[in-house]
Amino acid sequence: QVQVVESGGGMVQPGGSLRLSCAASGSINNLYAMSWYRQSPGKQRELVATVTSGGSTNYVDSVKGRFTISGDNVKNTAYLQMNSLKPEDTAVYYCKYGSYGLTYWGQGTQVTVSS
Repeated sequence: QVQVVESGGGMVQPGGSLRLSCAASGSINNLYAMSWYRQSPGKQRELVATVTSGGSTNYVDSVKGRFTISGDNVKNTAYLQMNSLKPEDTAVYYCKYGSYGLTYWGQGTQVTVSS
């Protein structure tokens, strides 16, 4: 069993920055991927970025150049640095831990970008 806990959400003005953290604990494997998803009202949950335990990353096109995902294998934590935030980035952000076909989700953290 793996527990996933997100933190770092909040409200920020357009153009501002936030850093989200996702900590995984419990039965952690050496090979895993941690991903950030987001969901806004009336829309489907969207994959934003992924980092693997090997350090590979990928992003949805809409956040490339603005968001950076990174991982700390010692702390089993993934970070999402979000810069140049836009109102359309407003959503609940969820973290997913995946390893050997098993997935675990966090409870989500709200990010609101508004003036």
